[in-house]
Amino acid sequence: VSELREWRPVVYRKCTDTLWLLIFFLFWAGLMFITGYAVMAGAAERLLLGYDSFGNICGRKNTPVKEAPLSGQDMTHKKNVFFLNSCGLEMQSLKISSLSLCVSSCPQEQLNSLEDLQSFARNNGSCLCVYSLNISSYTLNPKAAELCPTLPVPASKSFPLFNRCVPQNPECYSKYASVLISMVNEMDIFHRILSGILAGRDTVIGLSVLALAFSFILMLAFRFIRTLLVHTLIALVVFGLLFVSGVLWWLYYDYRNDPSTELETEKKNVKFLLGYAIFSTIVTVVLLSLILVLRKRLQFTVQLFRIVGKIIGRIPFLIFQPLWTFLILVVFWVFWVAVLLSLGTAGTAQTTSGGQVEYRALSGISYMAWYHFIGLIWTSEFILACQQMIIAGAVVTCYFNR
Repeated sequence: VSELREWRPVVYRKCTDTLWLLIFFLFWAGLMFITGYAVMAGAAERLLLGYDSFGNICGRKNTPVKEAPLSGQDMTHKKNVFFLNSCGLEMQSLKISSLSLCVSSCPQEQLNSLEDLQSFARNNGSCLCVYSLNISSYTLNPKAAELCPTLPVPASKSFPLFNRCVPQNPECYSKYASVLISMVNEMDIFHRILSGILAGRDTVIGLSVLALAFSFILMLAFRFIRTLLVHTLIALVVFGLLFVSGVLWWLYYDYRNDPSTELETEKKNVKFLLGYAIFSTIVTVVLLSLILVLRKRLQFTVQLFRIVGKIIGRIPFLIFQPLWTFLILVVFWVFWVAVLLSLGTAGTAQTTSGGQVEYRALSGISYMAWYHFIGLIWTSEFILACQQMIIAGAVVTCYFNR
């Protein structure tokens, strides 16, 4: 009687996809070049901390800019950006027309006169006029009206994002916000990405932690409540399909019988809603039919989950695999965002009329940003593929050598 051959792993193994692995390494060599260039040419501090109209970054010591006499000042204790005409901001060639200064504190109350500005500067140590104007000259210098903010100065509050002094007056706030939003809309796509990342960083971090928690819950569910998990998932799918289809049909019926639906655009919306309802109903019927036909396979799914639970019991560190992957992805994403910030602020300082300083973007930055964006997708997928390979190898080895 021939003996059953014992299964053994393949002894002679070799690497696959070596060409693509080589291309990936060459691609990362390019990313390292872009990283070095961004660090040398960029200034992420200008975006994070804010800067004034004279080339000074708020909250730190600065180096002088050629032909800009008010540059190179020590702004260590002046961390807020204040616009001299916060109620009348306008956009001119992607630049805000108003002068901006670094101040130590924003005015908490409305200032109606030059005397109020002088008193605020003496009491709070925060000068709201151009640096070249001495505090004692606020009410004496004939050019004080040009060098000081437009009166009345509305009460403002330091906003954590970019450390801007945001006016609290409703009219000024709406004007201030509209200008900043229009500035973001006129930016190129990568500056929008930068603004979106900085504005929604708390939401992104929260969702990432929530996804990590759900992955742990799912792993524990595989381990302890396999049968209940399968039936719960199926029930949620069935309920979700019926709920979506029902809501779409109810909305279509409600809009269809609404006498106020007279505009042509509203009629088109009703037609689109009917199309969505029909499509959702067809998908629901097909999926429910598949669930009904394959209901006898549920036990097979339960058995599969039982095997998964046993493997997790024998290799408990698989439970922590999502954590390692999450930490690696976080490190890479932080690196990616830091390089993107540096690329977005890479520019040369150029002095304009009045000793003001503007930063002109360097040539080729947009191409580097596209390359960097491809690196985000490719590297993230590579890290996730490594996780899948590790889990697959551990599960297969455990299963066939049990």
